[in-house]
Amino acid sequence: MTAILIDDEPHCTRTLKWELEQHCPEVEVVGVCNSGEDGLKAIGEKKPDVVFLDIEMPGMNGFDMLQQLGKVDFQVIFCTAYDQYAIKALKLSATDYLLKPVDSSELQAAVDKASRKSSPVTHEQINELISSMRHPGRELRRIALSTTDGLEFIDTDRILYCESQSNYTNIILEDGRKVLLSKTLKEVDELLTGFGFFRAHKSHLINLRHVTKYVRGEGGYVVMRNGAAITIARSRREEFLGLFAKL
Repeated sequence: MTAILIDDEPHCTRTLKWELEQHCPEVEVVGVCNSGEDGLKAIGEKKPDVVFLDIEMPGMNGFDMLQQLGKVDFQVIFCTAYDQYAIKALKLSATDYLLKPVDSSELQAAVDKASRKSSPVTHEQINELISSMRHPGRELRRIALSTTDGLEFIDTDRILYCESQSNYTNIILEDGRKVLLSKTLKEVDELLTGFGFFRAHKSHLINLRHVTKYVRGEGGYVVMRNGAAITIARSRREEFLGLFAKL
């Protein structure tokens, strides 16, 4: 796997190159660039398999760079020192990222994931990221779901509920489709925090906007818009009713 490293801070590219040599010997660094302009030139000449790309650079940042490319036919691993809001935006758009300073185990995981991915980052993903970065006060309402064909961007309002399936999660959409994600329900819960979802039970995460009825009793449960009945864990009922009363 060939790689190009792009970061305006030389010490960052030096460190990343050393980390790759030590922990990811399968990666051959074929270019090191310290500006977006140089990065564009190197990508055109070297045709890398993966690009490690800093987001914030003077003159031309990482997103501007990708937008200028006619076609992105390589994997992208963003390198960022941004705050948690930006990290959430990266996760929601299903792009790979490394948080500076780079951790060797996270680097290995990112390289392994890049080697297994068949579809590169899309311009729609880049546009979603740019939009979310430029409007940090605006609540993100879209998430990228991995499918066999690539990525499907959907509004979180279209999700009825999420259902645990061992180390995977089924996303049930309002049109009746199910999308299987290779993420645990805990990971999905973390991604959807702030979008109006509630962890009803250890196996279910529900969208409060799609709850049509709450049935009291020893086995209290909710009825979703599609008719599905989902149990509310006894330990979570008081919190659930309190949240629902505020809507």
